[in-house]
Amino acid sequence: MKSDEKRSHRLNYLLKYYLINPTEHDLYQRAKQMGVSDFTAKDYIRTVIIQAQKIYSK
Repeated sequence: MKSDEKRSHRLNYLLKYYLINPTEHDLYQRAKQMGVSDFTAKDYIRTVIIQAQKIYSK
């Protein structure tokens, strides 16, 4: 699987998780369980929150 596909799958998973449990700390912990660096986990969190805000604004 290509790295961009892996990132997409991870972000989709985290977005679903965040929509059910909207806490940044839990989202960070879930991202870290995927084995990513702190920087990548924070990037995932930022991306997921932006996507969630787009969903909520519709």
